[in-house]
Amino acid sequence: MSPLNDKSGKQVPHVSWPTRQGDEWVTVSTDDIFKGKTVAVFSLPGAFTPTCSSTHLPRYNELASVFKDNGVDEIVCMSVNDTFVMNAWMNDQEADNIRVIPDGNGEFTDGMGMLVDKTDLGFGKRSWRYSMLVKDGVIEKMFIEPNKPGDPFEVSDADTMLNYINPQASQPESVSLFTKPGCSFCAKAKDALNAANMPYEEVVLGRDASLTTLRAMTGNETVPQVFIAGKHIGGSAELEAYLALENG
Repeated sequence: MSPLNDKSGKQVPHVSWPTRQGDEWVTVSTDDIFKGKTVAVFSLPGAFTPTCSSTHLPRYNELASVFKDNGVDEIVCMSVNDTFVMNAWMNDQEADNIRVIPDGNGEFTDGMGMLVDKTDLGFGKRSWRYSMLVKDGVIEKMFIEPNKPGDPFEVSDADTMLNYINPQASQPESVSLFTKPGCSFCAKAKDALNAANMPYEEVVLGRDASLTTLRAMTGNETVPQVFIAGKHIGGSAELEAYLALENG
């Protein structure tokens, strides 16, 4: 594989991408993405691939509010895929905090010097995995995965990028909330978490998990059930007490 060059200090390539937004074709340019803004970009080999779907994109999405608090206007995910594939992947991932760019022809990736040959996997030309911080179209910092076989994932992650931007950045605790439709106590728990500025992942019984799963994890059959940083807090009353103690 050819050397992967760090382009920190240089302008991003000037490219336009055809994107599908709803039922219309919309052309998006690099100026639309980068001009006058601070943007965190992460690029990956392909939508729906394991590391990209399980770790790379979800963590950026999870930390989006923290990036915003630390001066990042937008987080962009780029891949050498067409717009239909990227849109379908976003719908599958439910990553509402990320903007995806389909570099279908690989022009931007090639201009970055990150276009690599993955014909051995049947992928053709794809992007090497990397991330970068771009300010007003100028690349301030790149994190390029090491040039070795396979699909290394060591330095382009969200935590490395956030640590570069602000090593003292405060990160939210991981919160999961088991709910079911029409549950008034679930709504109360959501309101309490929102008031405490604690983003949460909602797990809806009957859609995302079964009653068996809830019982196995909590020993309870009622909702809501709240987990914070790996600890089972309990229902809405227990959550209220927990938050009062934390804020006291």
